[in-house]
Amino acid sequence: MKHLNSIFTFALALAAFACNGNTDTRQQSEVVSTQTDAPAKTVALKPDGVGVGDKAPAFTLKNIDGKEYSFQNIKDANGNTPKGYIVIFTCNTCPYAQASEQRIISLHQKYAPMGYPVVAIQPNDPEVTPGDSFEAMQKRALEMEYPFLYLFDEKQEVFPKYGATRTPEVYLVDKTLTVRYTGAIDDNVRDEESVQEKFLENAINAIDKGEEPNPAATKAVGCGIKTT
Repeated sequence: MKHLNSIFTFALALAAFACNGNTDTRQQSEVVSTQTDAPAKTVALKPDGVGVGDKAPAFTLKNIDGKEYSFQNIKDANGNTPKGYIVIFTCNTCPYAQASEQRIISLHQKYAPMGYPVVAIQPNDPEVTPGDSFEAMQKRALEMEYPFLYLFDEKQEVFPKYGATRTPEVYLVDKTLTVRYTGAIDDNVRDEESVQEKFLENAINAIDKGEEPNPAATKAVGCGIKTT
């Protein structure tokens, strides 16, 4: 089994390298560095975008059902105004996003009834990665039976406001639209069975109890967001 896991991990690393083939040299360097490092416990706030304690940028984006959604009309699993929002920048094509897919589904199934729905946003330019087109998003969501919103950042205006650079990358937003946690879902994006610390779940549980997440920021590990 360990041998099979090693093969899978190696294949995932090769696929991740390939998925970043359209990035520039600086982006490639960042991706390789990120893949070889485990998520840091804490990181400095980003020079661009938002960090912990900042207001989450507003957005109005098209969902795979053709309807537009914003913080104003997103509901939890009970049809109520959410207590928070699990905003995740993700996509179809990144192998790290694919490895996190079931985790994202499970997060929504567990926390949307508690008032914290997943809001997935696809930020890649389909001109660079055709597998991330709106039609491909619809197909993937149908195949995997996504229970959450899967929004398209078609004009690529939202992810820069947040400062997102990777897929997947998380921003946990509370009911006052304040960012309370940002970074990785957990400490092993490659292998769910090897996860030892669930950063995002711990952060959600903390704010639900009126506490501060610890850590409040980690390093997102994944593919660079694709732009032309």
